[in-house]
Amino acid sequence: MNALRLKWFAVAVAAVGLSSCGSKNTTIIEPNPEPPEARAPSVAKQWNKQLLEAIRNDYARPTVHARNLFHISAAMFDAWSVFDGDSTPYLMGRSIGIAACESDLAAAISSAQSASDDARKALQQEAISHAAYRLISHRFAVSPGAMATQVEADHLMATLGFDTSDVSLDASTASAAVVGNLVAECYIRFGLQDGSNEAAGYSNRNYSPVNPALAPALPGNPNIIDINHWQPLALDTFIDQAGNPIVGGALSFLGAEWGNVQPFALTDSELTLHERGGHTYKVYHDPSTPPQHNDATGLFEWGFSLVAEWSSHLDPSDDVLWDISPANIGNNTSLPTRFDEYIDFYPTEGGDAGTGYAVNPKTGAPYEPQWVPRGDYARVLAEFWADGPDSETPPGHWFVILNTVTEHPLFSYRMEGVGPELDPLEWDLKAYFTLGGAMHDAAISAWSIKGWYDYVRPVSALRAMADLGQRTDASASNYHAGGIELVPGLIETVEPGDPLAGFDNRFAGKIKVRAWQGPDYVVNPLNDTGDVGWILMDNWWPYQRPSFVSPPFAGYVSGHSTYSRAAAEVLTQLTGDAFFPGGKSEFKVEANNFLVFEQGPSVDITLEWATYRDASDQCSLSRIWGGIHPPQDDIPGRLIGEKIGVQAFAAAKGYF
Repeated sequence: MNALRLKWFAVAVAAVGLSSCGSKNTTIIEPNPEPPEARAPSVAKQWNKQLLEAIRNDYARPTVHARNLFHISAAMFDAWSVFDGDSTPYLMGRSIGIAACESDLAAAISSAQSASDDARKALQQEAISHAAYRLISHRFAVSPGAMATQVEADHLMATLGFDTSDVSLDASTASAAVVGNLVAECYIRFGLQDGSNEAAGYSNRNYSPVNPALAPALPGNPNIIDINHWQPLALDTFIDQAGNPIVGGALSFLGAEWGNVQPFALTDSELTLHERGGHTYKVYHDPSTPPQHNDATGLFEWGFSLVAEWSSHLDPSDDVLWDISPANIGNNTSLPTRFDEYIDFYPTEGGDAGTGYAVNPKTGAPYEPQWVPRGDYARVLAEFWADGPDSETPPGHWFVILNTVTEHPLFSYRMEGVGPELDPLEWDLKAYFTLGGAMHDAAISAWSIKGWYDYVRPVSALRAMADLGQRTDASASNYHAGGIELVPGLIETVEPGDPLAGFDNRFAGKIKVRAWQGPDYVVNPLNDTGDVGWILMDNWWPYQRPSFVSPPFAGYVSGHSTYSRAAAEVLTQLTGDAFFPGGKSEFKVEANNFLVFEQGPSVDITLEWATYRDASDQCSLSRIWGGIHPPQDDIPGRLIGEKIGVQAFAAAKGYF
């Protein structure tokens, strides 16, 4: 598989050598005697991977796919639970919201109780498969990759030896296939009334944007009405994060009313109701209004200016080298809780306050340093975590990470890291159910905030402020109180005679920025780089391809930050360990064979994470380097995600 595609499909979890030396706190974990490649994947994992592939072949809709990941994971858990006796199904036999999913499964339950352990497991596998098969077929029926998804699902059913033509819903037969079909039918009916507006293609019912569309191919942002609010983009052809082309016109806001969707563990105590235009907006974990343009704090201008400043880091030839190993990066122990604390958290030179780790706690040995150009590290991060073409979207990315964790030779199937090992099928079902619930709630919370606060993206804000002028020197002719903050060496005024001043100094007085110069400087992505240099802020571009630019929804809060922190908390609690198996996970990147829309990186790089939270923090920072989010989008997402992950795990345990 082409390396440009392979990166979106897996996160390599590396085995780390073990040592008996080290501090008294060193934990030595014996490898599982059965190598991971010898462990047959459970039927749940096979269907989860089938679902992830279906997502890659669909439109890039992170909210929709967080919901798909949860509902299909929960359906598999329910199908298993019917025959388990100790676990409680999530939806089967219950009423949630306005949906009732009550079926008489007494015959099936009685049959399972009298069966041997092997026979009961066979019933569970068949019920799981019918539930997952039918629900995947329903949810992806109008996907651009629907045919491929259906063929692959049919093939998996055939491989497992199950009959796709058995669509019976007659519970009196006590058939495992019927149980699976009934579970799927339950989730199909539930999904059609859960507030997602699935029947209308998940479209918004009431939302409309404040601002007219920005055409980023043209300079500046002359038509924006309110800089605080999201602005659609007008592109001749938009290629979404799954690689699907959408031709012509401005893109609609995806999921502006997602707060209406039935959550998993979110409660009314975390809900705030807002009114706009006669319509109610539900907001979970309301973080309050973000910094506003030209308010007294100046934090709006600072935050978006930082995005432009970090764009200057995307230069591997600037002689700045970083040790990107866990010896130096990670272990960020606290997050700011107020907007005015962000300035000290985000250094101009990039990164965060993480200090790394003195030793790998699983081996007692120090982590080996890895010195690479900061420009390569920042570019690779921006692309790796962006979940670009052929990706499973951010919530699916964490399912890939979960799967690779369970395939590590040091991993053991102990819930919360204690007690006897579970059967792999039981572990996978409970883990998918829990992570799915967290990803679903993260989508509902983050997008409820996005829809209500409707906050602007950097490409709109930076261009709009630069159109107004600068706010640093009140004596200058280009001064405007709502303009952009000048930063010597990074954001400056174009003076007469400057190479950017143009013929007859026509652009003198405009704002220039030292940043990634954008896709116009990349003729052939296989050989060219956009490079970093001085450009007019009118033409500032996020580190994205010209057919994408920014996601089609508001920025505040960051979905990546919310998803990732929630997932990190879930994986930490599921495994009972903050650290990846062996104390480190890594992903290897080959020089000049990874970046998609320009050449690079210039050297081989291995992304490394000691803990799940380190990976989450890295994901959050990547969105600033990518030009997608300012700090005010990031931190609230992390804080909310942490709450959601802890809450989802506690709720899921109640069903176990």
